[in-house]
Amino acid sequence: MSNPDEALAGGRNLRNLSAAVQNSTTVYQRPKLKITDVRTAEIKAHGYQVHVRVYTDQGVFGHGEATDAAHGAVPLINVFKQFLIGQDPLNVDFLFENLRAFGVFAGAQGGQYVTALTGLEIALWDLAGKALGLPIYQLLGGKMRDRIRLYCDTATPTLGDPAAREGLQKVKDLGFTALKIDVDEQHSPWSWDTLRPLDWAPPLSPVKVNLSASNAEIDRMIKKVALVREAFDPRIDLAVDMHAQYDVSAAKRLAAEVEPFKLFFLEEPLPAENVQGLRDIRESTKTPIATGENLYLRHGFREIFEKHAVDIIQPDIQKCGGLLEARKISDMAHIYYVSVSPHCVVSPLGTMASCHVCAAIPNFLALEWHWLRNLQLWRNFVKEGDIIDKGYVAVTDRPGIGVEMNEEAARSAQVPGTPWFNSGDGK
Repeated sequence: MSNPDEALAGGRNLRNLSAAVQNSTTVYQRPKLKITDVRTAEIKAHGYQVHVRVYTDQGVFGHGEATDAAHGAVPLINVFKQFLIGQDPLNVDFLFENLRAFGVFAGAQGGQYVTALTGLEIALWDLAGKALGLPIYQLLGGKMRDRIRLYCDTATPTLGDPAAREGLQKVKDLGFTALKIDVDEQHSPWSWDTLRPLDWAPPLSPVKVNLSASNAEIDRMIKKVALVREAFDPRIDLAVDMHAQYDVSAAKRLAAEVEPFKLFFLEEPLPAENVQGLRDIRESTKTPIATGENLYLRHGFREIFEKHAVDIIQPDIQKCGGLLEARKISDMAHIYYVSVSPHCVVSPLGTMASCHVCAAIPNFLALEWHWLRNLQLWRNFVKEGDIIDKGYVAVTDRPGIGVEMNEEAARSAQVPGTPWFNSGDGK
């Protein structure tokens, strides 16, 4: 433990002084923490992520991560910063609710606003845990489990591709006890209706929503499920994702056809806002129905629960509002005996943050992992190395989130021309 007198003797270094104060006193003896700065970095790995750091006058900082709807988050975070300077970062929910209320006329019900706020909220919890010397799960009520089960979102096998089984073998070798495949295809040869590509962005295609599915299309989906199901031990759980692209009729047909496979769940057969449609599908099948990655805040989940529309809820903890908000959503789900299987496509830092929530709730099922194609970056992204062992993450007892970014590795995925936790450093 550092000696405060020694730190004072070398008083030119404020960072050493801050460390000495933190290590030599309790939180009750310290001056109140104040936020001094908020900075961001942008990464493109599995999709686009915004990393957020909240700095204080005592040297300790918190690190958070936001994803998916994070495009446009950086300017919003810079607006939030104006309201955070000088505030006590330990009042996490107070700061969150004030910023949410501030944006009530600016889209604070969801989307980019909430996603930007989410990255900030996670950073504040990391900071609070570090300041108090406690892991985040302890701040959320304590730990119900020591390790978190993951399901691997795979590189979807293509029928007839000789490399398909090699990809599935990689999932086996990594030791996962559950996996997920996609059955929707943007350019399926079995679809009668094809939307034209966007003229201004040739590589992109419009996302198809409310699609019907021909008999041949349904047959193709079933063959893909059968291929994967046969490749794994029956004890390994298999989930299927439809990416919210189909109509009620197609979703009902597929849900019925896959019943013999006893799926872990069928994800997003419809867009999540079609609550009555989801309920209609759920009531038509024995296949568990899951959704929620595109819903925001506990308010966005209320009707799903009230109408008993799904069996499993999937909040994305890096965009739905953050760690405490995910805890609140999970508590709502618990009232209806609905399991929680969070959507998760973020770095090891964001994944471990999600694990703290999963450890603290009673109705956790499994957490998504989606970096099969980015294994090298995943294993080097944090200084602690690969946090996954045979399909599980051991929840760290270190303060805050409990893992630290390896900046050399992370910067290899930096979005060109964007700042790296400071002003203007896009190199």
